[in-house]
Amino acid sequence: MTDPYILNPGPRVPVTGLKAACSTDSAIVTETIMKILRDGGNAVDAAIAGCMVQAAVEPFMTNHAGTVVFLYFEAKTGRYHQLDSTGTFPGGIAPFRPLPKMTHGFAATHLSACIPGFMPGLKAMYDRFATRNWASLCEDAIRWADEGHPVSSFEYGITAGQEHFLTYFPEGREFYLPGGYFTPVGQRFGNAAMTRTLRRVAEEGPDHMISGGWARAFVDKANAMGWPITMAHMVETPPRWVEPLRFTHGAHEIVGLAPPQQQALYCAYVLGVLRHLGIADHAPGSAEHIFYMAHALRLGLFHCGFLGDPMVGSYAFDQLLDDDFQRAGARMIGGLRPAIDLTEHVRLTATGSAKAGRPTRAITSPALPPSSCELSIVDAEGNWVQMMNTMQSGGIPGMVVEGIPMCGSHATFTGMSGNMDAKLVAGTRMRRALGSTFVLRNGVPVLSLGTPGNVYFTIPQMLTYLLDFGLDVTAAQDGARMLPMDEDGSVTVEDRLMTDTLDRLASWGVNTRAISPYEYHMGSFQMCFRDGPGGQLGASADPRRCGVADGIRA
Repeated sequence: MTDPYILNPGPRVPVTGLKAACSTDSAIVTETIMKILRDGGNAVDAAIAGCMVQAAVEPFMTNHAGTVVFLYFEAKTGRYHQLDSTGTFPGGIAPFRPLPKMTHGFAATHLSACIPGFMPGLKAMYDRFATRNWASLCEDAIRWADEGHPVSSFEYGITAGQEHFLTYFPEGREFYLPGGYFTPVGQRFGNAAMTRTLRRVAEEGPDHMISGGWARAFVDKANAMGWPITMAHMVETPPRWVEPLRFTHGAHEIVGLAPPQQQALYCAYVLGVLRHLGIADHAPGSAEHIFYMAHALRLGLFHCGFLGDPMVGSYAFDQLLDDDFQRAGARMIGGLRPAIDLTEHVRLTATGSAKAGRPTRAITSPALPPSSCELSIVDAEGNWVQMMNTMQSGGIPGMVVEGIPMCGSHATFTGMSGNMDAKLVAGTRMRRALGSTFVLRNGVPVLSLGTPGNVYFTIPQMLTYLLDFGLDVTAAQDGARMLPMDEDGSVTVEDRLMTDTLDRLASWGVNTRAISPYEYHMGSFQMCFRDGPGGQLGASADPRRCGVADGIRA
């Protein structure tokens, strides 16, 4: 008999006609959220329980020592709230990188240890908005850690692909290789030490992993490894409540994560540039779409290198919102369209053996694991959660403490470009690009979305499919996604473009590199939306991973 919890990537059908809705990338997590909603819990109760379960059943994506970022619409007040609880770095201590420069199958060059943000984030959410007893929100996570969850082929492939990183330390081998091997597909993977830790979390509250017994074990392990942190560092930089960023785009308003998160500013700039390029006048998947989008994504990432935590300095955040600045970016990109045919140039210079106008094959690097989980939840009162929990930027890379695995952070500390940077000053937070986003009409949400997997550039692509091209949710999720234009003038895109699009791109000097048609590194959107004029809800999950959407019928 097929285990109902084992799902793999593939087509998904949206669920509509709902009075409460949710979408996650795990059937188990969706089941827990639905149980909380049916029992009268609100969206935040459901989100906390979902995060706790997710870290127990998807240790290849997230963990209880990682990061939480939370975007919330509170129905009774009409207010939007943002919580930033990324992993943080102790002030005055140099980056601690316990792994060698490179381990096979995983690029560990920039992996630094950091103070976990997951449990402090859940505590902040709980204290402000939850209604249920804390211990009750931990019950399912404890049960799944104890009984074990069934392993899918998707999980097995990702875990086995990271073997050298996950099992570098003896503690990792003990956690991930019970009996000396990875748990086979269809069998159950659990962990007694994790179960014990989660029981203590249920009994003592989230402080067990912030200032209690687990925190002391974490500090002791860090000290033994050569990272001289103290218990004071565990609470040195508490989660930060932030006013989300809002900007208009056509007939809609978009609410996204404000600095130190860069996502909303990045989206505002990229979408503004594309608007000035007339993106809505072109067809999805056309050469114009690919050319303009790839260049706008690249230009947006460059400009985000000038952003950071506002506690550090007076960064010129407003510049990315300036219409004239966006128009100037569009003008520069428009000027890149050549006046002559460059097909022969592409043929002579393209890497690989493909002919001009035909994509070379790109190898997707396993260096960056998928490592994130997005939740989208709306309760029957209209409270709306869009949030991410992730193993990224949590704990000591490759280490496991009392059943809690950790990944560490890819943050740089002197970098100008890129979507992660941090300053080693107490109280500051990383510049990152996590993607939880609301789309509003007349001031209230009509759609929320977020995704793991190359978050910073997949969000504006999805918004373009939905808002500029006017596609429905299913078609938008199905649309081909790309990386920003590379420095060598190539664009990497899912292998579903028409031949005439490839030929036109080649004539404009662009070499296309194909990756899998539905590449899981290219995002996995969890979305809730208003389903028609009656105000009913819908939910959908992306085909690129193992997501499940569900809800309570209206």
